[in-house]
Amino acid sequence: MDAFLPYRLSITSNMVSELIAGAYEALFGLRVPEWRLVAVIAEAEAISQQAIGRRTRMDKVTVSRAAIALADRGLIKRTPNPGDARSHLLSLTSAGEQLYAEVMPKALEYEKRIFASFKPAEIERLKIMLARIEEVVEGLEAEAERG
Repeated sequence: MDAFLPYRLSITSNMVSELIAGAYEALFGLRVPEWRLVAVIAEAEAISQQAIGRRTRMDKVTVSRAAIALADRGLIKRTPNPGDARSHLLSLTSAGEQLYAEVMPKALEYEKRIFASFKPAEIERLKIMLARIEEVVEGLEAEAERG
């Protein structure tokens, strides 16, 4: 399995997520799905749970539980979605914005530490390769949906 690239990508992703999750849990009481929601909502300003699921690739239940936890803490608010009466738009409250402002520098510091031994050109190549992998996977998913 160590030579199987999808496995290695998954393991590496899990390692990075677990490292950062430990810090977010200890410092801010956030689990990984909750942090992902805060970050995506901060970038989008107002977004539906369905759109968050598509963007983060998290399932509906995980997104819903994270949204409930964040709403219970007063970090996000739900407003009716004018484009879809069956859904709501999520946005950060002022407390959520403050939390994001505190967490984001920590996230950037972890990124800096994780990639400190990489040259800028290597990081750019990695970003390009990840984008290509995502494109191929999306194409394979679309192909599978068509049958």
